[in-house]
Amino acid sequence: MAERATLGVAVIGTGRMGADHVRRIHEVTSGARVAAVVDVDAERAKAVAARVDGCTAYTDPAAAMAAADVDAVLIASPGPAHEATLLAAFEHDLPVLCEKPLTPDAASALRVLEAELRLGHRRVQVGFMRRYDPEYAKLKALLTTGQLGRPLMLHNRHRNVASPPFFTSSMLISDSVAHEADATRWLLGHEITAVTVLRPTPSASAPDALQDPQFVVFETDGGALSDVEIFVNCGFGYQVQAEVVCERGTARIGDGHALVTNMAGRWGGTIAQDWTERFETAYDHEIQTWIDATRRGETTGPSTWDGYAAAAVCEAGVRALEDGGRVEVELVEKPALYA
Repeated sequence: MAERATLGVAVIGTGRMGADHVRRIHEVTSGARVAAVVDVDAERAKAVAARVDGCTAYTDPAAAMAAADVDAVLIASPGPAHEATLLAAFEHDLPVLCEKPLTPDAASALRVLEAELRLGHRRVQVGFMRRYDPEYAKLKALLTTGQLGRPLMLHNRHRNVASPPFFTSSMLISDSVAHEADATRWLLGHEITAVTVLRPTPSASAPDALQDPQFVVFETDGGALSDVEIFVNCGFGYQVQAEVVCERGTARIGDGHALVTNMAGRWGGTIAQDWTERFETAYDHEIQTWIDATRRGETTGPSTWDGYAAAAVCEAGVRALEDGGRVEVELVEKPALYA
């Protein structure tokens, strides 16, 4: 298939994530232009569109997808709106990059998966950007060589300065640990089979009624264990770290020691303050990879199956948080399309 000329992208959702992707496509990546932006807030959509020559503002995703200059869709709207937007994109057979979550629950994610199966080909890349982070990519490459032997355990730490005011205890799982669910599956090459959530005494910095931090344990079908410390009101910075323990060695990423200074009787470096700083390179690479693949007529990267599996893991995790104990993850048989 001949490579397409410049790709016209409709960005659905112009909040913080969507607006940043508009900037990224307009200023950082190559091979695409922002042809349309969509938001239920018409004035916000118009304000974002005004920054890009030739960009049209819409309030209806379907109207944007029907536009002659739209070749692909980037979904950055809130999770509950994803299913309807994805199904509309399938009606136009448009390639999609959908920010996580694919959908907020396993049942709706399965409906999206079944709709894509009816198309007969992949159209969705899910925005699990850690797969495009240089450190995570190096760790995955190392594990793939087999030099360290079989992975036995994966330790993850995920810390935020402070949680948004609307954050709930279950959102620590569904919005934050969702990344570790995908990273565990991808790094180890295993499916997650069960989830346990332990609840330490909440931090004094956590808002009332918020169970923060939490300690999550994943069991996998490859016999490995993966744990996640999720702490969204740590107060000092944004940290994402991972250490894999294998039969013949260990490997760790995320220490942030690219630059260490020694001065005035102190040594140290800086700690990122949010995800846009820590994963800026990952987002750039993710979007460029999506653009390049789409122009070739291909769909690569995390699939609808990956989005569905993560939703099922998070659903089990929320049940484990709320009800206690170990909760098994229920998955349908993996279709050949995602093999």
